[in-house]
Amino acid sequence: MRPLDPRLLRYARSARAYVALTVGLGLVMGALVVAQALLLAHALGGAVEHGATLASLSGTVVALVGVVVGRGLVTAVQERFAHRAATRAVAELRSGVVGRAADLGPRWLASGQGPAVVTLATRGLDGLEPYFVRYLPQLVLAATLTPGTLLVVLGLDWVSAAILVGTLPLIPLFMVLIGQLTQGRSARGLEAMQRLGAQVLDLLAGLPTLRAFGRQRGPAARVRALGDAHRRSTMATLQIAFLSGMVLELLTTLSVALVAVAIGLRLVSGRLDLVTGLAVLMLAPEVFWPLRQVGAQFHAAADGVAAAEAAFGVLDTPVPARGTQACPDLSRSTLRLSGVGVRSAGGLTPAGLDLELVPGTVAALVGPSGVGKTSTVEVLLGLLAPDHGTARVQTSDGGWLDLSDVDRRSYWDQVSWLPQRPVLEPGTVRQLVGGRDDAARAHAAALTGLDGVVAGLPHGWDQPLGTGGAGLSVGQRQRVALTAALLADAPLVVLDEPTAHLDAAGEQVVLATVAALRAAGRTVLLVAHRPSLVAGADHVVTVHAERAAEVVA
Repeated sequence: MRPLDPRLLRYARSARAYVALTVGLGLVMGALVVAQALLLAHALGGAVEHGATLASLSGTVVALVGVVVGRGLVTAVQERFAHRAATRAVAELRSGVVGRAADLGPRWLASGQGPAVVTLATRGLDGLEPYFVRYLPQLVLAATLTPGTLLVVLGLDWVSAAILVGTLPLIPLFMVLIGQLTQGRSARGLEAMQRLGAQVLDLLAGLPTLRAFGRQRGPAARVRALGDAHRRSTMATLQIAFLSGMVLELLTTLSVALVAVAIGLRLVSGRLDLVTGLAVLMLAPEVFWPLRQVGAQFHAAADGVAAAEAAFGVLDTPVPARGTQACPDLSRSTLRLSGVGVRSAGGLTPAGLDLELVPGTVAALVGPSGVGKTSTVEVLLGLLAPDHGTARVQTSDGGWLDLSDVDRRSYWDQVSWLPQRPVLEPGTVRQLVGGRDDAARAHAAALTGLDGVVAGLPHGWDQPLGTGGAGLSVGQRQRVALTAALLADAPLVVLDEPTAHLDAAGEQVVLATVAALRAAGRTVLLVAHRPSLVAGADHVVTVHAERAAEVVA
């Protein structure tokens, strides 16, 4: 593990100024430490050897108080900006990880990376705070204060400097040995936390189904076992941290004791004056202090550094090249999929798919589960590049433009997508539905049946909803999403199993919404199982798959 990974400065720009500030404060702290030792030695030595009074030492005492106050101010500034830098750096890394995961697309997340990214972006990166607040400042002090103090000791007493040089390598030597002992422990702890997060996320997603079959308590033992494994890993890390701190403290004490014995013997023999001896004796612990603190804070920062390594792994994953050409007007342009095939663990899903979306028409994708209907939607939305075939859009001059060459934003601005489970952000019903005016909103709500839902809410259109539409049932959330799709200006509307969680009355709402969309001249793509939806489509496309054995053959 590198003490300061350059990628941290590249991906978290706020860390650059903090590192520069830490170096500057480290130099100031080193000068203050040396000044304090020299002033204190001069005051004590003068009082013992020459009988100096407090009045004669008033200037020295005032300077010493100023140095102590200065050290306190430097420490306070360091702590304040360390917490700020840690918060900003973690926020930048978290934003970068989430953004890169979104750029890599749903297929990359579905490959097993999704739960790991969720755990990393929520709790994992919080471990970087001890790295910024505790570990990094001590690392800078070890690079500035230790050699600076050693040079001052060398100028005062070369014998003590030689003892310090001889004993100083023991600290990093034992740090390396302890590091080898704990190698991989933090990574394993993060992995255990990610596994626990994945299990909990899967449990929450499938909890309604488990409850329906009376199996909601089944995964509890597995989640408990993963939690116990993470707890044991954390406690083992703490044990190593306490033991390593004791070893480093013992080494420092013995090294300073050797210097003290040598100074005492030469003071008795008269070969060293008291002021110099006191100054060296007070500077000796400062030589070891930063290195000892680096070792003590190493384990506190290790979890954060392991999380940062995982974040760099996501951020360093290359993103497919994006298109730059503006998307044609989809209200007058045809979308065409020709021979599209997408590789998956089971083979090609779909395989050899041909689909043409003519403006103002309704198309339906049908087929059994697992043949690639959702993958077809992802290809059409530009979220997934096909492994076989082409996905193109017609240009204004009658030519064809590959979707991979189209700018995503200009394309997505013309698409309204309603997945099986609508994704609703926190906000009021009015904000989630949108619409230019109250009349259009009321008309759309009457078509989807949302007007009855709004009438039953305490605050009506201004009723606040939580994340994911918390506060509404699944059917009511579907009505909100359908109303938003009606009010949107997007010429292409994609409805993925819009009746999956609805009863017969809800199904009629969807049918009415599709009819309204067709009447408005908008293009609709349905992923449908129910015959009533399929019957209302202008043309139906059956999706097929080729399993792995068939592909090999």
